[in-house]
Amino acid sequence: MHDFHYVGSKLYCERVSADSLVKKFGTPLYLYSQHTLEDHFGKLDRALAPLDHLICFAMKANSNAAVMRTLANLGGGFDVVSEGELRRVIAAGGDPRQCVFAGVGKTEQEIEFALRKGVYSFNVESEPELARINKVAARLKRIAPVAVRVNPNVDAGTHAKITTGTYENKFGIAFEQVEGVYARARRLKNLRLRGLQMHIGSQLTQAKPFELAVRKVLPLVEKLGKKYDFEFFSIGGGLGIVYNPALESGAGGWWQSPAARAGRRRATAPVRLRRRGQDGSGD
Repeated sequence: MHDFHYVGSKLYCERVSADSLVKKFGTPLYLYSQHTLEDHFGKLDRALAPLDHLICFAMKANSNAAVMRTLANLGGGFDVVSEGELRRVIAAGGDPRQCVFAGVGKTEQEIEFALRKGVYSFNVESEPELARINKVAARLKRIAPVAVRVNPNVDAGTHAKITTGTYENKFGIAFEQVEGVYARARRLKNLRLRGLQMHIGSQLTQAKPFELAVRKVLPLVEKLGKKYDFEFFSIGGGLGIVYNPALESGAGGWWQSPAARAGRRRATAPVRLRRRGQDGSGD
């Protein structure tokens, strides 16, 4: 559910009229509901309550400082893919120690910056990247925490262009190769093998793909975890929002009536409203 609703023919975000914000700030206007963000974060947090967990919001979803500050204040972490994104997290009051550094294009400069800021872990896509992180860490006389990204070869059931967990995709290391990668990574003296990570896609609106992927990967996590003293297993994936029909996540009464539909056409014409979902890890 979200906190956009109609009072008569006027669109409101929580208790604030969209019209009043348009008059004050002009258009195009991006309008976010803090309560909606807090509510959705809380639901996910409560669902994971039986586990020792950290919810990381992917910066690619929305780098608005107020959105980030809201999630940081709730105790959330962040998934970043660049030095710039990590700097934005820090500027918004986020804790770099609750950040995972993902992405396929980390430069040595970015790795060094992230190490100096004490990021929780690097999500690693390849063996050359493990060697690069180890080299930078050795130069700084530090130990870099890493988690290899496994490709579980599980179809997320989402759009083909945002599926990342099958062997047709370029992301991660094949399931069958991961044990050997960890065995070789163990010999790199400036790495700490902190966990294992996976990511099967974005815009996921059903739990079944997560379940299938976790059931497949969990035995591997348990096996490697005993050998390397893992601290975490990141299940990754982008939690989807409803696009079709676009307003289905709101209370039905306010958008199904003819008066509300007519009001919606009038009220939204000058305003660009964007609701963004909470994404658990980066592509």
